[in-house]
Amino acid sequence: MEPTIISTDRLKAKPDETKLGFGTLFTDYMLNMDYHPDKGWHNSRIEPYGPIPMDPSTMVLHYGQAVFEGLKAYRTDSGAIQLFRPQANFKRLNRSSHLLCIPEMDEAAALEGLKALLRIEKDWVPRAAGTSLYIRPTIVATDPFLGVRSSNTYRYFVILSPVGAYYAAGFNPVKIWVTRGHVRAVRGGLGEAKTPANYAASLYAADIAHKKGYTQVLWLDGVEQKYIEEVGAMNIFFVIDDEIVTPALNGSILPGITRDSVLALSRSWGLKTSERRISIDEVMAAHASGKLQEIFGSGTAAVISPVGELKYGDQIISVGDGTVGPVANRMYHYLTDIQYGKAPDTLGWIERI
Repeated sequence: MEPTIISTDRLKAKPDETKLGFGTLFTDYMLNMDYHPDKGWHNSRIEPYGPIPMDPSTMVLHYGQAVFEGLKAYRTDSGAIQLFRPQANFKRLNRSSHLLCIPEMDEAAALEGLKALLRIEKDWVPRAAGTSLYIRPTIVATDPFLGVRSSNTYRYFVILSPVGAYYAAGFNPVKIWVTRGHVRAVRGGLGEAKTPANYAASLYAADIAHKKGYTQVLWLDGVEQKYIEEVGAMNIFFVIDDEIVTPALNGSILPGITRDSVLALSRSWGLKTSERRISIDEVMAAHASGKLQEIFGSGTAAVISPVGELKYGDQIISVGDGTVGPVANRMYHYLTDIQYGKAPDTLGWIERI
């Protein structure tokens, strides 16, 4: 579905690329599309960025029926613009939609719509080192109705934001707090969907973590509260006795695209790699025995985020020697080199605009 274009001559000034934060600035245009049971997904259009009018009774405001994605566009040294595994993002968007009773989209058409938007907004893709254009596709329920059921109508929109590093510390070790008193998700719920409810469930514990001086929360399973699941904005990896270990997907963990990329790379490099249940007690015991070599997170926003300190109960452990470990360092630089066109894309992950 080729989007129609509604132009504006009221364009914003481009920001200073050396001072970009994360998620505070937005481009001139957005992509919108509507869903109606009689028409399916229709009325694809690129129009000036602006508010979406909503009735106070709009269902998403009361029942939280919404899904979203996060990916980035990167500027190469030659000036080209490229995406990293966008097909996987739209596939996951459909998986989240299925779990939230939202009509699925044609993934190829969604990608073409995004590319059309990026061609218009190409000058917003920053050139400074370490910067990118963050992309947020979102679907929200739009029926004006008070009553617990799935909506009949929906709005799909894509907004763009030029960004710098997700963490103020950049590619340096962060501090993680393990919560024992809070639960984010359980198997059979929404843990594997990228939906606002997942993030709302994490806010209270995240606020406690920040007040304690920690960057993120490491969540344990919601039943026994002993098995590691993920960090608030990342999947998590451990390097124990030269083995890369990450919690297996179990229905309450978000299937991260960067997570999948790390696993693919580690296996292609011949590194010992496991997806399995891993308890917080195993991690603490590995540290006590000297076998815990690294901890790092993975996600679109930060790519790879090394962990330098972990607090569990009254125990605080330092990971490695306080610097970025060799596995995290190799993963970060290899992934970012692919994303920015500095390394060959041998796995077919890059989509050029």
